[in-house]
Amino acid sequence: MINIDFEKGGGLVPVVVQDYKTLEVLMVAYMNKESWELTKKTGIAHYWSRSRNSLWKKGESSGNIQEVKEIRIDCDNDTILLKVNQIGGASCHLGYRSCFFRYLKGDELVIDIPKIFNPEEKYGR
Repeated sequence: MINIDFEKGGGLVPVVVQDYKTLEVLMVAYMNKESWELTKKTGIAHYWSRSRNSLWKKGESSGNIQEVKEIRIDCDNDTILLKVNQIGGASCHLGYRSCFFRYLKGDELVIDIPKIFNPEEKYGR
């Protein structure tokens, strides 16, 4: 039996998401019990959106879904690591492969990877 400790984080646990081949960190998200169960059941990453306060199937509107290849749980049972096949090439809602598309150089953030898609075209915003 897997006992994820959702109580420690007020019903949510952080999820680190990596590309299963390259191990590149793509994003960090949160899961509640429902998104955890859906992810295990479907093999597609589901999260809890704190900004929308709702369940969220990754890629539902963009088509950039995450096929789960491996799930790891930390020693305290309160953090999840998903290794995924990032379908569509981008995990970031701003159009980048990774949400970590910037690095700190002095006091500036520098973008060092190209956009894969234009979010205004994809989401109509």
